[in-house]
Amino acid sequence: MRLLRNFMILCGISAAGLYWWTLPAPLDASAMAGLTGDATRGEAVFHATGCASCHTAPGASDSDELVLAGGQRFASPFGTFLAPNISQDKAHGIGDWSALDLANALTRGVSRGGEHLYPALPYASYAKLALQDVADLHVYLQSLPADPTPSQPHEIGFPFNIRMALGGWKLLFLSNDWAVAGNLTPTEDRGRYLVEAMGHCGECHTPRNALGGMDRSRWLAGAEDASDPTGVARVPNITPAKLSWSEDEIAYYMQSGFTPDYDSVGGHMAHVVANFARLPVEDSKAVAAYLKRVPAVE
Repeated sequence: MRLLRNFMILCGISAAGLYWWTLPAPLDASAMAGLTGDATRGEAVFHATGCASCHTAPGASDSDELVLAGGQRFASPFGTFLAPNISQDKAHGIGDWSALDLANALTRGVSRGGEHLYPALPYASYAKLALQDVADLHVYLQSLPADPTPSQPHEIGFPFNIRMALGGWKLLFLSNDWAVAGNLTPTEDRGRYLVEAMGHCGECHTPRNALGGMDRSRWLAGAEDASDPTGVARVPNITPAKLSWSEDEIAYYMQSGFTPDYDSVGGHMAHVVANFARLPVEDSKAVAAYLKRVPAVE
């Protein structure tokens, strides 16, 4: 009986410790203090992070790309996630959010209400965003229109609908460490920030394990295309093992959408190219320089 009692006490302590470790961990309340956002810089952050690519309404035309009403569907092995309204509507969007609220969502995966967010929002990558960039993005978002479309609930079942479990997921996969470490040139360093943080390229181009975490031992080595229900389509390997283009060819592709073989970009990558075409050409060159530093994975 004493052994059983001690065992139960140990289980209780372990459960309490696990619960504490998996609680949402927002930023300190003063994290954004002293940061003044700039809308011009924020527009560049908006395009580099691809906000419109996911949060415009399904079928929206180019003229409506800045109406961030949400509703696009993203299939995954864990269910289908629907992009929320992040327009400036105060009732159904994020019009009442502070810069700190935005930073908590993007870098910590914590909602304004203090709940874990699902990593369909790529906070596993955005965790590396500079808070100044978040402040700039916040100011730019405030300049965009409001839309009253309510956000739709995700279509996910048990046990993936238990948000507390996401605390354990974060313990395993949420990190500020760079996938490509070491001394980089200033251009390569900018490219790393664009690829690993802002552009969240690894979210699509890196294989995932059974729990949905990116397998960083195969960084950018290609993965299944979750949007293809047949399971046949692949997101390509863009490590030097398979991407043989020169830096100039990569940079030109990022700006124009044309490959060295005169093929043109398609699928989700078309959104990425459209976004990078709005950024300085130096950013595309930085991405190209970084990709040449990525370890080759067959």
